[in-house]
Amino acid sequence: MKLPVVAIIGRPNVGKSTLFNRLLGKRDAIVDDVSGVTRDRNYGESEWNGKKFRLIDTGGYVPESSDLFETAIREQVETAIDEADSILFLVDFKSGINPIDKIIVSMLRQSGKEFFVVINKVDNEKQKNFISEFFELGVSDVWDISALSGRRLGDLLDRVTQNFSKVQIQKEEKRLKIAIVGRPNVGKSSLTNALLGEERSIVTDIPGTTRDSIDSILKYYGEEIILIDTAGLRKKSKVQESIEFFSNIRSYKAIGECDIAIVLIDAQQGFENQDQKIIDEVIRWRKGLIIAVNKWDLVEKDQNTAVKFEKAIRAKLGTADFAQIIFISAITKQRIFKLIELSKAVQTERLKRIPTSELNEFLLGEIEKNPPPSTKTGKEVKIKYVTMGGQHYPVFIFFTNYPKQIADHYKRFLENLIRKQYGYNGVPITLTFKSKFKEVE
Repeated sequence: MKLPVVAIIGRPNVGKSTLFNRLLGKRDAIVDDVSGVTRDRNYGESEWNGKKFRLIDTGGYVPESSDLFETAIREQVETAIDEADSILFLVDFKSGINPIDKIIVSMLRQSGKEFFVVINKVDNEKQKNFISEFFELGVSDVWDISALSGRRLGDLLDRVTQNFSKVQIQKEEKRLKIAIVGRPNVGKSSLTNALLGEERSIVTDIPGTTRDSIDSILKYYGEEIILIDTAGLRKKSKVQESIEFFSNIRSYKAIGECDIAIVLIDAQQGFENQDQKIIDEVIRWRKGLIIAVNKWDLVEKDQNTAVKFEKAIRAKLGTADFAQIIFISAITKQRIFKLIELSKAVQTERLKRIPTSELNEFLLGEIEKNPPPSTKTGKEVKIKYVTMGGQHYPVFIFFTNYPKQIADHYKRFLENLIRKQYGYNGVPITLTFKSKFKEVE
């Protein structure tokens, strides 16, 4: 489902992140929380009166000079405009109109996109009487709000979402959806083209929108697989932070729509912090996770090179060490179709369900041998029953007398038990602890 995109733009320190957090505050838990996973706050999903939309926050980049400032602002605003259906152009009531505000509103007019001038930090009706200077921007759709207190946000959202469709139950997509994500210039387009360029592959465009990557259909031995390519970001300048930022935005959109995320990394550059951030997002959405080391043909190697490289990656993955890792070359097509087979295998693991009786017979026996630590007050913690939930990804529900007192290291112990017995390679799994059934109390 292609959700409408709402971008929050404006110069630094006008309250964009505050507004972003306020709009996501009531709908922040898209999936279950994962311990230790850092959430990227630049992109999220929100809902208003049954209408869902994606939200982009363009804040957070502070350039070092006035020249870089103007370049970065232009670059971020241009890309946000291209991505968005609706744009919230935030200005600051307390500091008044800034010359950069006039540059941005001019760009918005030229774009032809729907946009709203949102005057932030108007805390009460008295202050509303002093917003007249902002009409100098020549925009009629002007809204005065307070992102901090939430003043008039409901009215603004009513207007912004009035043409959005309400969330409808759609027919479930049966085809496997694979997203190819990663930092810029790691070979995402090359891999997509290599997969679709074989004689046995037929490419069919799936209608989308101008701001979304065009999904393609790979016909693989009679099976249709949807490839979501996140490439296509044009490098307009040398402001690397902005390019990285919007590359991530598109990656996160693709992750939300896929079943399996292939995180592509450059064999010559190695595993970097930005790769970990993308992996964190894959885990947050509970998608299948494959790390594909591209450009492997360019690496000088011996028989132990791949083993050492994989070991180095896993050392950095921490609790995400369940990821599947494969070495490929998009240019020489080395192992690229093994990548498809691996994706199918990970999806099978993702949908695998263990019978409740089997789960309890195995896990309760192991728990009895290694019981959870007592609470801080010395009370015994007992786990009496285990079952599975989750329709699209595995959730293990443990019923216990003290659900909030399960130590993190013991959760890790339980996850390791599950993986050792049942696999789930390449699959994030969720452990949930609830109060035990009355009949076992």
